[in-house]
Amino acid sequence: MGTDCSGLRHGVALGVLMLAAGPAIAQQQRSPAPPATTDQVVLDQITVQGEHEAAPLVQGPTTTTTTRTELDRQQVQSLTDLSNRVEAGITFNRQNGSLNIRGLDGARVLTTIDGIRQPFLIDTRLSRAGANAFDFDSLSSLDLLRGGSGGATLGGGALGGALAVRTLDPEDIIRNGRSYGALAKTGYDSTDRAWFGSAAAAARMGGTSVLLQAGFRNGHEIDNRGSLNSIGATRTAPNPADFNQYSFLGKLYQQLGEAHRFGLTAELFKRADRVQTRTSTVSLTGNFRPGSYRTGEDVERNRVSLTYDYRQPGGFLDEAHANLYWQRLKRNDLVNAWRYTSIVGPYARDNENEENAYGFNAYGVKSFQTGPASHRLTFGTELRMSTLEQYSSGVDNCPPRPASGSYTGAFTACNNLFTNQADQPKVDGRLVGLYVHDEIGLLDNRLRLTPGVRFDWYEEKPQQTPAYSLGGSRPAGLPPSSSESGWSPRIRLEYDVLKNAPLVKDVTLFAQWAKSFRAPTADELYGRFGGPSTYLRTGNPLLRPETGSGVDAGVRFGDKQLGGSVTYFYTNYRNFIEQLQTQAPGVGGLYPQGGITSYRNIPRAEISGVEATMQYAFAPNWLVRGSFAYTRGKNTTDHTYLNSIPPMQGIVAIAYGTEVWGAELSTKLAGRRDHVAATAGTNAGFKAPGYAIFNASAWWRPLPQIADLELQLGVYNIFDRKYFDAANVPTGVLAQARDYYSEPGRTVKATLKYQF
Repeated sequence: MGTDCSGLRHGVALGVLMLAAGPAIAQQQRSPAPPATTDQVVLDQITVQGEHEAAPLVQGPTTTTTTRTELDRQQVQSLTDLSNRVEAGITFNRQNGSLNIRGLDGARVLTTIDGIRQPFLIDTRLSRAGANAFDFDSLSSLDLLRGGSGGATLGGGALGGALAVRTLDPEDIIRNGRSYGALAKTGYDSTDRAWFGSAAAAARMGGTSVLLQAGFRNGHEIDNRGSLNSIGATRTAPNPADFNQYSFLGKLYQQLGEAHRFGLTAELFKRADRVQTRTSTVSLTGNFRPGSYRTGEDVERNRVSLTYDYRQPGGFLDEAHANLYWQRLKRNDLVNAWRYTSIVGPYARDNENEENAYGFNAYGVKSFQTGPASHRLTFGTELRMSTLEQYSSGVDNCPPRPASGSYTGAFTACNNLFTNQADQPKVDGRLVGLYVHDEIGLLDNRLRLTPGVRFDWYEEKPQQTPAYSLGGSRPAGLPPSSSESGWSPRIRLEYDVLKNAPLVKDVTLFAQWAKSFRAPTADELYGRFGGPSTYLRTGNPLLRPETGSGVDAGVRFGDKQLGGSVTYFYTNYRNFIEQLQTQAPGVGGLYPQGGITSYRNIPRAEISGVEATMQYAFAPNWLVRGSFAYTRGKNTTDHTYLNSIPPMQGIVAIAYGTEVWGAELSTKLAGRRDHVAATAGTNAGFKAPGYAIFNASAWWRPLPQIADLELQLGVYNIFDRKYFDAANVPTGVLAQARDYYSEPGRTVKATLKYQF
């Protein structure tokens, strides 16, 4: 069992005080003379966040940007890596396949790839989805927006925040004034015993540039600190698993003059996981036995897009960007098994969700002056059409369903086997978004006021199909369409208290208020699984969109040599969507096993907290950095805690780097998570103890003047600590012994990279 660090909460708080006090300590340690210039510290050789701007539509005081260089330096190849080494307060929830920002996850966090929104496809039968269908080695940068202010530009879904990733361009590979370039990387990660590799090549010929990039990753199950290899509910070791992942990215650009650029992008991502189940689903003498129950998950994303970029400062528009795309995301959840006692014979399922989407995104930027005020006006649109289809195919030894609709006698168990049907109707989706915001600069641009607003209209329209209408859940006709419109206003105020000061350089106070919303998913509206004599899980087509109204206020100071930020946030949410039991088991005699579960809107919930970051290059080649996050959330309707809220967290690191070699030592700290709500069948949700894990990494460039060859080695969780990521543990009854949900112990990652 994990050790309970009862005093760690105070340790994390002390770390935050040290971060906040950093500027004052630095001022005391420095002489009254002006500080040394930035170029005396070799900052380019160590990780410094914030040196690149975020994408225009996610820029703001609550956005952090991680560049390709930083991802490589921290050996970040997953969202879990990002949360453990770079960004405190976020986590990747492997239970539902989503990123958690400010205590919200699932469809409440929007993911975009090159500005294209990614759907959160939920499998009705497993309550899982997946929004991470991309390869980290194909990324140019990653923008993390905390809070709902992205709703004013990105639109619905950015309730808790947004993850906006940008893929590589030829300019990321071609360097030093050349007309060509290449990048290759390979390595091994003991976390999942994975070998990985990627390669990219780019060339420029006149006004034409091209990029080709491909990557792969092959491995096994993610390690944990469980050691019991038993069969059934007592097992704590992970299920044996294998996975194969590969991706391809191609880009072609044609520059016409200095102002116009046209582009074509093609992208493919595919991952296949296969798991040998040895946990509570199987037993040595039961219906499913070890070696005869395998599960799997296939995720595939395809994208083709045409882009247009215009830049001509001082023209009718300073810049304009457009993206016309087609995207398909397909997810298959698989079971391949053999039953030994009930309905002896094969049992297989392939639950498929597939969305095809066509869309058009565009925005323009214009700067102008009106009297003493400067303006930077940004306006744009998002248009999207989609078709979502779900189908569960499979085989078993059940005879045709009798006319009564329920099996009896020896075939009673067949009442639970619903296959070759759709669990929801085909759904046609429409989305129209229009937005505008204006950054108004006053007092020589020291005071900036940025009002903005976005209007959204969406419609989810179910379509009748025989696979749905003839399903075992006996749907009575077609559910109604779900359609709603809404406004997402935002206003931001920034004031530069200090400009080019001798010690801390710039100090900026900021405050912003924003509204956001999230439309119900197709599963929440129309999912329908189960049937007579068993149970029923059903959607609610009358659900209202979730909405948020939040404020952020804080201070941003310094630069990449000495700088940071502190932010306080509070958001009030309405119409929070939650699942509940609407009919108890056995009531009316139709659903004796599990009754009926559906969805409802909770009138009110709230989330608040504090976030802080800091970095200090205190000596030539040296840097200390840190981040901190504390979040608290409640369902204020029922006066219960939200179990998606992570504990207080902090990351502190110290790094040294030259042109030849460098190293970093870091720690990830987390307090206890004991503010949890009761869930079905338990007295309370999962209470996670606090923890501290330590990481170390080093890199070496043997011949920097001749070749950009780099070897990197990282050791993570050095002391093999047993710990639990609270947001990554199921919220209901735990099917396995506690240690099954622990995180990996000591792991090692080695990478070799070459670029020219």
